[in-house]
Amino acid sequence: MKEQNYDFRRRHWEYHRKGMRNPERQPTENEVLLNSAWRLSCQTDAEELVHIAVRDFRDYLEVSQGLSVAIDGTAIARQFELRLAPLAERGFTLDVSRERIVLTASDAAMLLRAVVHIEDMMNLEGAPVLPLGHLERHPIYRRREVHSGCGIDEYPDEELMALIHAGYDAIAVMVKEFDVTAAGPCNLNDIIRRAKRLGLEVAIFNYLKSFKHPDDSDAEQFFDSIYGELFRRYPDADAIGLCGESLEFPSKDPATTGKRFRDSVVDGIPDTRPSPGWYPCSDYPAFIQCIERAVHKVKPTAEVCYSTYNWGYQPFELRKKFLANFPKNVSLSVTFEIFSQRTLEGLHTPVMDYTISAQNPGYYFISECAEAHRLGIPIQGNVNTAGVCWDFGCVPYVPVPQRWYKRSQHLRKAQAEWGVNAHYATHHYGWWNCVAADIGKWASWREINPDCDELLAKIAMRDYGKEAAPFVLKAWKILSEAMDHYIASNEDQYGPWRVGAAYPFIFQPNISRTMVNKEIQFPTAPRAHFGHRIIKTFYTPYENAEQTPGFLRYPAELRSLEKMLALWNQGLQLVEQGRAVVAPAKADEMERLCALVHFIRNSIITTIHIKQWWRENVAMVASDNAADAEKHLDAIEAIAYEEIRNAEDTIPSVEADSRLGWEASMEYVCDRWHLEWKIRQVNAALREIAAYRRMLHL
Repeated sequence: MKEQNYDFRRRHWEYHRKGMRNPERQPTENEVLLNSAWRLSCQTDAEELVHIAVRDFRDYLEVSQGLSVAIDGTAIARQFELRLAPLAERGFTLDVSRERIVLTASDAAMLLRAVVHIEDMMNLEGAPVLPLGHLERHPIYRRREVHSGCGIDEYPDEELMALIHAGYDAIAVMVKEFDVTAAGPCNLNDIIRRAKRLGLEVAIFNYLKSFKHPDDSDAEQFFDSIYGELFRRYPDADAIGLCGESLEFPSKDPATTGKRFRDSVVDGIPDTRPSPGWYPCSDYPAFIQCIERAVHKVKPTAEVCYSTYNWGYQPFELRKKFLANFPKNVSLSVTFEIFSQRTLEGLHTPVMDYTISAQNPGYYFISECAEAHRLGIPIQGNVNTAGVCWDFGCVPYVPVPQRWYKRSQHLRKAQAEWGVNAHYATHHYGWWNCVAADIGKWASWREINPDCDELLAKIAMRDYGKEAAPFVLKAWKILSEAMDHYIASNEDQYGPWRVGAAYPFIFQPNISRTMVNKEIQFPTAPRAHFGHRIIKTFYTPYENAEQTPGFLRYPAELRSLEKMLALWNQGLQLVEQGRAVVAPAKADEMERLCALVHFIRNSIITTIHIKQWWRENVAMVASDNAADAEKHLDAIEAIAYEEIRNAEDTIPSVEADSRLGWEASMEYVCDRWHLEWKIRQVNAALREIAAYRRMLHL
């Protein structure tokens, strides 16, 4: 059945999925199987969240396991009691006997998290079974924070409960002005109140402007009027996250422009020095300290966290100096993979933005965490573990679980070595309840660290059934390997990777009487937070001082992408074989997996085509005779027709899953309408090509 735009939200909020009971799964002698004779209970005067946890478990058993269990505290036998009690540290215990089960948590939020963990255990087993004996769980991380997965800064109660069931315990809200989020005017206190009701922390992602130098005489009053006022208006918010690119100030450091990025021009000539916000200015620590003081004067317990995301490429000695002066009472956020130094056929191809293609933490992450830990600075990891990065900008998740698992292991190590005990798990593209979320949950408890193959086998069985699971497991492994050949350049992640097969192909010669720029404004919804502003349509290399120039990179990158495509096609073939044998009850999940893998495969094709397109355009205009130019024009024309077919081939995928082609900050960018728009655009380019062909023979 075809989905309409935004239909995915209904599935996104189904945190208790139907049909989890596998009738073949019977209890072993060391397990207890819940049945309708059991009763759930808690203290009648317990706080509201305890009752919410009890009701959630009852609903789970009914919806997912087909088991009706009453809430009744008077029963004598077969009682499943949920309670709060002081524990030595935050976490929960589970004591299981044949006649009584007691779930004890250190606090109400942990109790709900414990219930979710029990539900996860039962889902993987395919039955409402629990092991006899004593079990303990303690979280490794004090916070795992996400943005909404249903829309930018949209947090209905369904979203809050869904993200708790996906393993997250904090939300981020982008605040642009008082009572204004990235979604527009907003009752922020209502979001905070409803989140708190469910035990969630709330972090403000700062977009408030404060262009003021800390040495100015009115600095204290100025910062209080913004950041002090922020916590006077929203007193129950727990934290504020700061980032350089959205927090510029008039630095006096001569290494910078001292101006906003967009103002760093003198008489039309760009100032090539970095703008404050993209450089660890000597006076930046004092600037952050002003914000910290304003916040803590109003709310001493609020966490102030600063991200060095924007200058992780700078030399370690410069970053080390910044950290030596890092303000007190502020935590540091460090990105796992960005600026990782990679080579391809001897060429420098560093990671430019968020990607799961980076297997290991980058030097920026390692050096920054080690130095911050040495200095006693609390550290939060910017880790991208919620299923999606900028690899494929408008998909719900990237189906490469072996890579998600490996990242989870690196993060456990980072916590042990450097105390990285909080995660900013995703940026504004949000989260999806998927295999990556499962891995994140299971890898976040101190007492357990499941074997990768065993965990994935159970997840595949749960989601796709025993007939299709072997094909899915083989596909996951090959798709994870394919990401070794992914290209994480700016022009690709802001271009074809971001919008997939809907990416336009602009003929580069400018046939014009009006001499306008050939960049096309990508059509996005006017309400979109970023929309077209983060999509670059005129494909050209975005060069970087640490990166080999594009004209040298592209031949090697094309060879790498061809390897990626070959592997991805193998993975696609396997999931399609799984679709042919999947049980009817799992057919919808299998169909969406096929659509996802197919969509990404076509995104790879688009990225290959656009690199070929650029090279042929450049070669054509550099030709010294019409005959040579026409050969390149023939190649350009052939690519255009191939790309039209690729866009047409993507339409069934986006109609099978309405989450494909959508991202929270851009809204829809690769649904049917956008794919048909792209076809119209390429046909327009073909008309330009025909005109240029005539011009060659004037």
